[in-house]
Amino acid sequence: MEGFNYSRSTMSEFVLLGLSNSWELQMFFFMVFSLLYVATMVGNSLIVITVIVDPHLHSPMYFLLTNLSIIDMSLASFATPKMITDYLTGHKTISFDGCLTQIFFLHLFTGTEIILLMAMSFDRYIAICKPLHYASVISPQVCVALVVASWIMGVMHSMSQVTFALTLPFCGPYEVDSFFCDLPVVFQLACVDTYVLGLFMISTSGIIALSCFIVLFNSYVIVLVTVKHHSSRGLSKALSTCTAHFIVVFLFFGPCIFIYMWPLSSFLTDKILSVFYTIFTPILNPVIYTLRNQEVKIAMRKLKNRFLNFNKARPS
Repeated sequence: MEGFNYSRSTMSEFVLLGLSNSWELQMFFFMVFSLLYVATMVGNSLIVITVIVDPHLHSPMYFLLTNLSIIDMSLASFATPKMITDYLTGHKTISFDGCLTQIFFLHLFTGTEIILLMAMSFDRYIAICKPLHYASVISPQVCVALVVASWIMGVMHSMSQVTFALTLPFCGPYEVDSFFCDLPVVFQLACVDTYVLGLFMISTSGIIALSCFIVLFNSYVIVLVTVKHHSSRGLSKALSTCTAHFIVVFLFFGPCIFIYMWPLSSFLTDKILSVFYTIFTPILNPVIYTLRNQEVKIAMRKLKNRFLNFNKARPS
């Protein structure tokens, strides 16, 4: 083993094997992921602009939704642009520092989003189950504190992952069987027992994701049970809001739980799930929230009309 053990100083880069070696599939992925990335940035940017411009959306729920859109744009940008350009240039290598950077930002954004989704669940719980206390409990200061806390927790989580990765000795060949660096695939290149690494992944990411998902699921169940005792109109609105929130939670947590609870599972399965929560989930969030939220749809129509009227008023 010593003959294949490389220190940090002798290792310069990894090779990203990507999703397929087929040129035809790579061109297909290039077109699809390029369109999805543009749609993600446009859709989430539209939500942020709409919430900022429309005073009717200046509420805690939409403040948290705006931050979710910002995180989704960040999550979509940490690896997807490089993958898209790699398909064009054929240059599929990444430096060791670049690989660690991807791991850091991946766990930063996913860790932050987990806490933010819990904050959004707490907001809906107070709004529906304790409406008389909502204004005093969910104040603007509390919302800011929740967002800041989510980023702090994200930084702490990502630092633990990167710090652990820095201590690992790696063995050649340095081929990462994915389109970005993450610990489950990078661990396969380490010259240590993968069983121990798997336990680290399960304890620091898998169990955390599973526990947060269980808490979120229970909170939405409590909300829906509480709403059943109110009017049918209140039930319909709360059900629509909670359903949209839970769809986002399920789509985000499902792949994360599978990848980090079973870190040594099939690479093909991990690739599919990685694509889902880093590329598809960020574009699904604005679609889910806008299609199921009447207030957001009305605000977007107002924004569109304002833009069209502004263009008509401009001198030709």
